[in-house]
Amino acid sequence: MSRRPDESQPPLVMPPLGPMTPRERRDRVLEACHALGFAHAGICEARAITPEREEALRRWLATGQAGDMSYLTDRVQEMLHPSSVLEGARYVICVADRYDGARDHRSRKLPPRGRIARYARGRDYHDVLRRRLKRLAVAIQESAPESSTRAVVDTAPLMERDHAVRAGLGAIGKNTLLIKEGEGSWLLLGEVLTTLELEPETDVAAPHDPCGSCTRCIDACPTDAITPFSINATRCISYNTIENRGAIDRSLHRATGEWLFGCDVCQEVCPHNQPTRRAKGLPILEAYTPRRDGFDLLEVLQWTEDDRREAFITSSMKRAKLEMMRRNAVICAANALRTREDSDLLRRLEQIAEDPKESELVRMTAIEVLEDLDRIEQG
Repeated sequence: MSRRPDESQPPLVMPPLGPMTPRERRDRVLEACHALGFAHAGICEARAITPEREEALRRWLATGQAGDMSYLTDRVQEMLHPSSVLEGARYVICVADRYDGARDHRSRKLPPRGRIARYARGRDYHDVLRRRLKRLAVAIQESAPESSTRAVVDTAPLMERDHAVRAGLGAIGKNTLLIKEGEGSWLLLGEVLTTLELEPETDVAAPHDPCGSCTRCIDACPTDAITPFSINATRCISYNTIENRGAIDRSLHRATGEWLFGCDVCQEVCPHNQPTRRAKGLPILEAYTPRRDGFDLLEVLQWTEDDRREAFITSSMKRAKLEMMRRNAVICAANALRTREDSDLLRRLEQIAEDPKESELVRMTAIEVLEDLDRIEQG
């Protein structure tokens, strides 16, 4: 697979944008995006999401499907219009990086391991995207001093997939991910909002459905979290292993399988993501080269906070706290023990369950999985 140069580039210089027409400005901006190594770039008007999308968002939140992600409920009004992110925003410059979606090749000769979602196997995409987006924003600002700009990744209250669709970057699939037909959904999104007048892409009059009658992601989801174009986060493995700070529902333990951080099942089965000659030749930033696809579960179960910090240096996984990772490892370890004997792993689970000094979250999870393995009496 070919690789684009990393984000280390010469200083970005743009000619004065003021005297240009909106189309000329647009062309210069898109040229700059590609010079910065973004796989895709497009521009759309900074307008509110459609009433249908707003209704779906509010219904999803009202039915508790966001789980404990209270920051979404608290900022729902801000999410409706880009002007909440940048006052007076007129256009959204949407970009996408590709990351490596190559198939995993697991070996039973290795000690039991917990898998990492592919987006988190390289360097932290927040940093990789943000640095280049800021350079783009600064270059626009310097070339058009009368304008305002703001670069964002996924921490601002912006419905980025909706804007990416209108900017021509792809279409939203039944698994709620942005899909670029012919390339798939292994994409990371970022945006620059600006008050500068640009010529946008031709807006999509009606949202395009890239899935048709296909339901592979729905059928394959281990926890039945997906319904067409919606995900119940409380059942999603990614939510539970990354966002959920408390106990993971016991009924979901077995379905979590090997997933220690995140989950890629709905992407692995998606027809748009099946390996093709074209897909294998698509460029990927060097920064996203996978450094590891998982962790030895016995090691994670013995981690200290220093171990966690060292393992997650420059990684987007650093948002997961130590007890969360050890909770996840307990669940993955129990699932591994369903298919293979490992006395060391079993002994470590028993030690955690019996240790009164252990984190209550981790200890209670260990008790639950051992009960379900019939290793200790229930209740």
